[in-house]
Amino acid sequence: MKLIPSFEVDHTTLQPGIYVSRIDTVGGKSVTTYDIRMTAPNAEPCIGGAAMHTIEHLVATYLRNDDEWKDLVIYWGPMGCLTGSYLILKGEHEPEVVRHLMIKAFRFVAEFEGVVPGTTPDSCGNYLMHDLPMAKYEAKRYIARLENNFHSKYPALNA
Repeated sequence: MKLIPSFEVDHTTLQPGIYVSRIDTVGGKSVTTYDIRMTAPNAEPCIGGAAMHTIEHLVATYLRNDDEWKDLVIYWGPMGCLTGSYLILKGEHEPEVVRHLMIKAFRFVAEFEGVVPGTTPDSCGNYLMHDLPMAKYEAKRYIARLENNFHSKYPALNA
């Protein structure tokens, strides 16, 4: 069976950043999947499951409430390897534009106080698995990476 393109990216040299993973056409319109890579795969620890779950809730809340982007967001969710998330948007947007959006979204996480949205038994399938302090730590770390050493081109494919 042929590998899917995301499994052909050399993860041994992949750095934190924002990458265009794929562009699809749905109903004659572009839909772009972005690889929001928070840690260097296989070189750094992944994001803890509880922290990533909290990041998922907070960034999804932020994106779906942002007046400029809310109607363009199709999906936001973590990668199975817990080294980042996928953001799927209507249209095609340069990684630099998405970078500014992610800085704002992760600032929302870093500065968040109070009860994380959607963390009750009736609103979340694993409402006890959240870690706001670690989510804030990881958000600050990712913001610094986006501001200081931005990567947006995938390393050579393994093909």
